[in-house]
Amino acid sequence: QVQLVESGGGLVQPGGSLRLSCAASRSIFVLNPMAWYRQAPGSPQREFIAVITTGGGTSYADSVKDRFTISRDNAKNMVDLQMNSLNSEDTAVYFCNMFPPLRTWGQGTQVTVSS
Repeated sequence: QVQLVESGGGLVQPGGSLRLSCAASRSIFVLNPMAWYRQAPGSPQREFIAVITTGGGTSYADSVKDRFTISRDNAKNMVDLQMNSLNSEDTAVYFCNMFPPLRTWGQGTQVTVSS
């Protein structure tokens, strides 16, 4: 059974930081690249943000490069997203999943950047 559970979202002021966490089923985590995605308000699609391979290689969307950092703990089946220098355009629901993603998604975690 696939489980993806995101946490760590909240309300933050522009320029602030948040750290998101995702607990994933070991069955999908152990051999696959993991990624974070986000869905902005009113948008029908989820946007790719960052991916990390099983070996720790990373890649980021241009919109978050140099501000966000993805990491994974292979022993705990968890993938984190450290988000710095947040701005209003980062407001979205954030999801983790494999890369490319499964059809199954978690509930996501809401991030709101506002003063």
